[in-house]
Amino acid sequence: MDAVETYVSALFTVFILCIFVRILLSFAPRPPVSGVPRALWDFFHQSTDWFLNIFRRIIPPLGMFDLSPIVAILVLYIVRGLVLNLL
Repeated sequence: MDAVETYVSALFTVFILCIFVRILLSFAPRPPVSGVPRALWDFFHQSTDWFLNIFRRIIPPLGMFDLSPIVAILVLYIVRGLVLNLL
């Protein structure tokens, strides 16, 4: 892999990891009140909401289960493969 492919692959990996952290944060009973934990909470929510909302419009939550992160990760893996094949 050359440098561009490595960089693009790393960007996709980081965004997928952000979605995984967002999934883990959804199990917290309530958001932190202030400080660094609140800043991290806000960062992961704001950096992934724009992408997850696309899938939330298509796939509504099933009770208390939100399947949009799973679909989003699958789509990211597919797009990542397509982009890397084009490079």
